[in-house]
Amino acid sequence: MGEKGMDDRTEIKEFLASRRARITPEQAGLPAYGGNRRVKGLRREEVALLAGVSVDYYVRLERGNLSGASDGVLHGVARALQLDDAEREHLFELARRATGPAPATRRRSPTKPPPPALQHMLDAISDAPAWIRNDRHDVLATNRLARALYAPILADPRRPANTARFIYLDPAARDFFTDWDKAADDVAAMLRAEAGRNPHDRNLTDLIGELSTRSEVFRKRWADHNVRHHRAGVKRLHHPAVGDLELHFEAMTLTSDPALTLLIYTAAPDTPSADNLRLLATWAATQDHPTPTHPHKEQHP
Repeated sequence: MGEKGMDDRTEIKEFLASRRARITPEQAGLPAYGGNRRVKGLRREEVALLAGVSVDYYVRLERGNLSGASDGVLHGVARALQLDDAEREHLFELARRATGPAPATRRRSPTKPPPPALQHMLDAISDAPAWIRNDRHDVLATNRLARALYAPILADPRRPANTARFIYLDPAARDFFTDWDKAADDVAAMLRAEAGRNPHDRNLTDLIGELSTRSEVFRKRWADHNVRHHRAGVKRLHHPAVGDLELHFEAMTLTSDPALTLLIYTAAPDTPSADNLRLLATWAATQDHPTPTHPHKEQHP
């Protein structure tokens, strides 16, 4: 318990310090006295002023002691540090952990395929890639178009395939994700947020440990303490069979199992991406195996 407490205190300390360091006095609406500030971003006393708490109390918080902090104090700190929704949620999760979560809250991300009814739902979506992942980004179920779209990821013989592992450990990811840096930032920030929500998930901590051990790039992004929601947006991919795709996505938590997320990708009508998505559907229909390797553009006219 002592080791866990130390880990939580370090997490709180580094998260708050990293958020404080990114805000200038000007951004916070404060006068910047003097030209030689010894700290990057705001001083602790400036955060305390903005949050409406004493300096001593804020110093205690940033040393990792959120135990007993009221919702009002946490909202004040979030406002002072200009936290977005994901960061605010993460702060409250860290505060809940500081009070000592009950062992009964511990769970593991599901790693087995979801129930047949969910697979039937995916298969009924025929014109858009649709797939289901868990909180550590294992690909647990796909429809045919998603299997074709994610062929490079699913080429990994390990099951379930994992998008975070692909992004950081497979050189092919830099070709597949047109904006690889954004994809890497997003997945590290989502894993950090999930670790805050569910710190006792052994499957999740094992993945984070693997990535930290094998990827210096992941270690750097993990140390940034960024957290992020990823509920909607645009994916820009370069598929080896059909070329460039710009796809809008929606990510929806499944009410039947909140540990699972359904993702659906669509292309805007009358765009090159819509044409390429139709090409992908044609190519997918010719495949006998759900994880083809090395598809070639030359297969299409």
